[in-house]
Amino acid sequence: MERTHQPNHTPSRAAADGPTHDLPRGLEGVVVSTTAIGDVRGDEGFFHYRQHSGADLARERDLTDVAALVVDGALPTTADARAAIAAELRAGRAAPADLLRLLPTVTAAGGEPMDQLRTALSLVGQVYGLRPVHDVDAMARRRDALRVASVVPTLVAGLHRAGRGLPPVPSHPDLDVAADYLWMLTGTVPDRAHARAVDQYLVLTVDHGFNASTFTARIATSTGADMAAIVTAALATLSGPLHGGAPSRALEMLDEIGDRARAEAYVRDVVAHDGRIMGFGHRVYRTQDPRSEVLHETARAIDAPLVGFAEQVEDDIVRALAELKPGRELYANVEYYAGVVMDAAGIPRELFTPTFTISRSIGWVAHALEQAADNRLIRPASRYVGPPAPQPVPRAPVAA
Repeated sequence: MERTHQPNHTPSRAAADGPTHDLPRGLEGVVVSTTAIGDVRGDEGFFHYRQHSGADLARERDLTDVAALVVDGALPTTADARAAIAAELRAGRAAPADLLRLLPTVTAAGGEPMDQLRTALSLVGQVYGLRPVHDVDAMARRRDALRVASVVPTLVAGLHRAGRGLPPVPSHPDLDVAADYLWMLTGTVPDRAHARAVDQYLVLTVDHGFNASTFTARIATSTGADMAAIVTAALATLSGPLHGGAPSRALEMLDEIGDRARAEAYVRDVVAHDGRIMGFGHRVYRTQDPRSEVLHETARAIDAPLVGFAEQVEDDIVRALAELKPGRELYANVEYYAGVVMDAAGIPRELFTPTFTISRSIGWVAHALEQAADNRLIRPASRYVGPPAPQPVPRAPVAA
């Protein structure tokens, strides 16, 4: 039987008001899905990828191994297995000439490095002819995932050079991810200790729970988008100042303090004006950030020029914050010593956040593969809080 339109129908209270339960702002603490990729236990100061401590992985393995872990589910256990994943990542860093030729055009339009990287990643999907993950099988999804994640360091380095009128440096066939990235930035084989320090930073930042960009990657995947679109959506989310960019800002804070004798006064002034101490505190951790601890070790191991001053200022800031914000337990987070390490390795400050995307893109595609394997479109409900509906629509005004 045909259903007639009922213009005066009044929805039920449940339909009009939406879900009746309260939700915390920012969905804090709300479980939105399950994952086997990793977790963050903030009260303990612990995070892990699969079954392994993230901090231990940074100390004992490298980004190639961790890419295998999060994408395929296990660390390589043989030299052949490790060589196979390393070869896939290396092949992905060899970007096609058609893509590299577009980079000067991207940088000529101006913008910040993250803006340029977002545009270049959009081009990847077009140049590579990637198909929606909804339309390809698991093997093709994995291939596309590794291609997109692997080309990120090539794009970051290529865009940086293009913006300075320099040609791209081709990927080095004998270097691992971190060393190859530093090579593509400068054309000089990097110091081994500096390359290892950057690699440790990258391992520590592959994945970190359902943060905003990772959740965005899963939402984009749930629509069936292609892998480049998924990573671009995540990158766009990361570009927001509340999510990415703190390593450079932490160094800017050290610059502004200038002398240890000014540290406490600086903190008091920032807190008095409701400002934020860059590189301190975390949304999840309620104790020391384990990533910061490893990077502190790394900074000391390579004798980073800023490490001594950073340690002194850290002590003063923690002590001042304990007095000014009792009960908050604000400690140095990953960004504080990340900036010290990347600065020592010669990475320009404007590339700190793009460098972060080199590792986090691996985490994003791992989540994309997990989402696509058992997908359902993510479509949450909302609670309407506007004027009651329906109300009569007033007549349009008529000109005199």
